[in-house]
Amino acid sequence: MQPSIWQILIVAALVLILFGRGRISEMMGDVGKGIRSFKQGITEEESNAAKPAPQSPQAPQIDSKPVDPAAETSKTADKTAG
Repeated sequence: MQPSIWQILIVAALVLILFGRGRISEMMGDVGKGIRSFKQGITEEESNAAKPAPQSPQAPQIDSKPVDPAAETSKTADKTAG
């Protein structure tokens, strides 16, 4: 048994009476905001996934002085001798 047009109209009138015209339009506005927010989130995710993460072309440089092997061995010799 399918609902007739009169049954649908009665249910629609009851909903309108219970919630009021302002409340229904407010709910529909909230639904619209939710849909827009969802679409925006999806497009942001797609754009973030499409862009590869920026990678540096070189390995990070470490600031250090050139090592003098003769100086290093003399420091090591002083520690072991004393």
